Amino acid sequence: MTSTTLPGANPSEHGGAVGAIAPDFGDTRAEFQALLSGCGLYDLSWRAKIAVTGGDRVRWLNGMVTNNVRDLAPGHGVYAFLLNAQGHIQADLYAFQRGDSLLVDTELRQREKVLQLFDRYIIADDVEISDISDKLTALGLTGPESRHALERAGIAVPDLAHLQFADVAWQHRTITLLRSGEEARESWQIWIAPERVGELWDALVKAGARPTGTSALNLFRISRGIPQFGEDIRDRDLPQETGQMRALNFTKGCYLGQEIVERIRSRGAVHRQFTAFTVEGTLPEPGAKILAAEISTKKDEKEVGEITSSAVLPLPGGDRPVALGYLRREAAGKELRAGTATLKPASLPIT
Repeated sequence: MTSTTLPGANPSEHGGAVGAIAPDFGDTRAEFQALLSGCGLYDLSWRAKIAVTGGDRVRWLNGMVTNNVRDLAPGHGVYAFLLNAQGHIQADLYAFQRGDSLLVDTELRQREKVLQLFDRYIIADDVEISDISDKLTALGLTGPESRHALERAGIAVPDLAHLQFADVAWQHRTITLLRSGEEARESWQIWIAPERVGELWDALVKAGARPTGTSALNLFRISRGIPQFGEDIRDRDLPQETGQMRALNFTKGCYLGQEIVERIRSRGAVHRQFTAFTVEGTLPEPGAKILAAEISTKKDEKEVGEITSSAVLPLPGGDRPVALGYLRREAAGKELRAGTATLKPASLPIT
């Protein structure tokens, strides 16, 4: 299935290892519900895989990214940012320790920038960078029934921590099973050769996993308050502004952009913070400005932030308009609006 669309998919223009990245499989609402309460199965060929090899690979990559690669045990990974010297985020990625190599996992649309930055900072280091996206791809599963679907498909599921992976046998061959993000109790990835994706997809669907497109995945990540690079994280943003403290390590030593990150930490706060909102009224579009006024007077509105993502979540209790964006600290306790809609900061996850 390396050149055809996945069965039932409504393809977009973005090609992937299986022929199409599908916005949906005919019912976005049902696909979103599968991620919440069942098992949603999705194509991850929109993510690039980059191998880092050579004797200096660990020291070098540890000096490039915001998290601790140096102390990663084999079979474990971390989420991290790649910054410029001014501390602004240039890319986000996962780094995995595979023993004889490090694997960097990022979005395809970030791949060229990551490769260019990597190449720029290999000076006299014993480091080699290889894009292996044509040799290794992945499928993902999210939802409380995901483990059962894996087992019914004949994949033994070992006891793994978040961002830990292990090689397992399937159909007389070896695949890699990763327990993925912390945003869901049961979320998994299967790393596999692209030519075997169709066979694995069919086996997981037969085992009860529901094909899920990018539209439902976007709803899920908004409901969890997960910022998306390019939409919610831009190359002018600073790490602490995004709220993704899981990407930072403050004891690892020097890395590109570290001085700015440490300066922000020592000062105790940033001026604005990535925030989730519930919305009353017309859903604001990304880019809409957030205005604040004193609740008592409802006058003297000031611009205090911006919307970066918005959606109507088809939750079990009814549709719920929500948004993500950045809000300045001084707006706390004030009446917020974007366009004609009223905003209220929301706790996560939004259910």
